[in-house]
Amino acid sequence: MRAIRIHRFGDPEVLELNDVPISQPGENELLVRIHGASVNPIDYKIRRGAVPGITPDMLPLTLGRDLSGTIEAIGPGTNAFRQSDAVYALIGGLDRGSYADYVVLKPGEAAPKPVHLSHIRAAAVPLAALTAWQGLFDHGQLQAGQTVLIHGGSGGVGHFAIQFAKVRGATVLTTVSARHIDFVHELGADRAINYQSERFEEVARDVDLVLDLVAGETQERSWSVLKRGGMLVSALGAPPQEKANQAGVRGVGYRAQPNPAQLVEIGRLIDEGRVRPVVSDAYPLAEARLAQQRLETGHVRGKIVLGVAE
Repeated sequence: MRAIRIHRFGDPEVLELNDVPISQPGENELLVRIHGASVNPIDYKIRRGAVPGITPDMLPLTLGRDLSGTIEAIGPGTNAFRQSDAVYALIGGLDRGSYADYVVLKPGEAAPKPVHLSHIRAAAVPLAALTAWQGLFDHGQLQAGQTVLIHGGSGGVGHFAIQFAKVRGATVLTTVSARHIDFVHELGADRAINYQSERFEEVARDVDLVLDLVAGETQERSWSVLKRGGMLVSALGAPPQEKANQAGVRGVGYRAQPNPAQLVEIGRLIDEGRVRPVVSDAYPLAEARLAQQRLETGHVRGKIVLGVAE
């Protein structure tokens, strides 16, 4: 099968299209024929060698964390799925990747694909949507009637976060560039803050939750907008606890984890038309270099996806 792998860290040129054997599913595992694979910031961070714990001795690695596809074969002991079922999934480990024709999924990674989505659009969902869902609800404990400030609302995670927060009944403020203001309003944002011309801390007050998808100076300026007892949740590492203590709030860092039950709930919202994934660009698998370059260098609206099945 084809797989996009890295044998060394570096620029997009280190991405290689290799021919590798197809693994067979073991007990309670699924072999999935991949139709679409999402392109995420974690992919190019791994490629650069910028993810702690991923070292040269772990190479080569097949990139890609999430996918949509059809079940090709089922390992012994698996009763939840049948051959040819359409599924989407977040891969839990780095031992496998979705920039490939096939992948073996382990228990607790796959869920039925939303019925009304193509594989390309479904592939855009798992990692970004679970990051948004778990940040808002598992870690941020967002409730109806509360106010959330989402940094980076037009991106892959942010555009899901806006929609999930509105479904939950929250008031949503989000920071975006001028060209994305109409887009995030269409998603349901109550207030779009143009970070190029406005300072968000002059607009946002007494916020219950900040979902930080930007980090850096944006995170540093966010402590002041939270009400006492509020929370800053960052998908980009643990925020400094001394800053949280000084502001009288909580700071939490997290990384999304596979959760089929949450993917089922997200799929239900998508099929009901209450949430929609936005795919800005789709590239063939062989053009993974171009796809990563596009994500790295531009403020992408929604997601970029690789079309895998030929």
